[in-house]
Amino acid sequence: MHKSIYITIIIALLHHTICAQTQIGQRTLRFKDEKRNRPLTTEIWYPTTDTLKKSDKAFSPFIRVNTVHDGRLPLARLPLIILSHGTGGSRLSLEWLADTLVKSGFIVAAVDHWGNTFDNKIGIEFVKPWERPQDISFVLTSLLNDADFKPVINPEKIGAAGFSFGGFTVIALAGGKFDFMTLRNYYKTIGHKELEIPEYPNLAKFLDDSTLLAGAKNYPPLQDKRIKAFFSISPALGPGFVAGKQVKNIIKPVYIVGSQSDSIAPVKTNAKHYHELIKSSQYYENPGKTGHYVMLPEAIDEVKKEAPIYFTDDPSVNRHQVHLKVNDLAADFFIRNLK
Repeated sequence: MHKSIYITIIIALLHHTICAQTQIGQRTLRFKDEKRNRPLTTEIWYPTTDTLKKSDKAFSPFIRVNTVHDGRLPLARLPLIILSHGTGGSRLSLEWLADTLVKSGFIVAAVDHWGNTFDNKIGIEFVKPWERPQDISFVLTSLLNDADFKPVINPEKIGAAGFSFGGFTVIALAGGKFDFMTLRNYYKTIGHKELEIPEYPNLAKFLDDSTLLAGAKNYPPLQDKRIKAFFSISPALGPGFVAGKQVKNIIKPVYIVGSQSDSIAPVKTNAKHYHELIKSSQYYENPGKTGHYVMLPEAIDEVKKEAPIYFTDDPSVNRHQVHLKVNDLAADFFIRNLK
């Protein structure tokens, strides 16, 4: 039997065994980066042998898998995937992806980026690209030093995935160096529509803030060499990258997913643009009328009616099927690069 076929069979059997024998455990941890004065609430999902309790089956406005709250942790060290949500989202925005990764044998952690969540909107935090990668690195350090999670995380097998602003975040963590002044100029001229987002109207007014401009000159290196694989979904901020030298430090595997009808982070200036610059990257594009917010959770009908821009897709698009496709791509990518 060819070696690659043998490996594929082993991976499939491992995935089946994990799915059959475990539930998904879930915990909430609260970290704070005192140096930057940033609370960083973090959600953790992981395989657990505990069973679901009645209290675990609470109402949710989203279609989701029930998880065992504060379930027993795994006995073995497992790879870790850390997630970065989209702008104005939350740490729970990519739970649909976390579920699949846990069932594939990973521990998954997702961070609330302070000031850039749906319930804590601070306008200037929406235009500070350098804060988010630092959030991820701080939480990663915190998890690797946490009394409960240090024994169950394999520090040599860490990956990152993100959506939209989070998609940019993982590219920065991979070693991509954005040019903030070029991005700012783009937003103030031909690219102003890419800053006109429903999560926070009139963000352009913050582009001339003196503290923002000072911060743009003084942020530290953002690459995190502990992370070995990067999965970027509908990444934004692509116009801040204009030359190959800005991605020359990206040497670890990168997979980029775009959506053909994305009007928030158009693939031409974002997902495709990143892929063209990062020569070693892999790329997949959701076809047809698939838009940006298809990557948010599947919602119940009441939520779809209240917030159609985020939770209702073109009739030709099946959000569940899009999620299944991205889940398959992400699981395969991380299994092959971290296991």
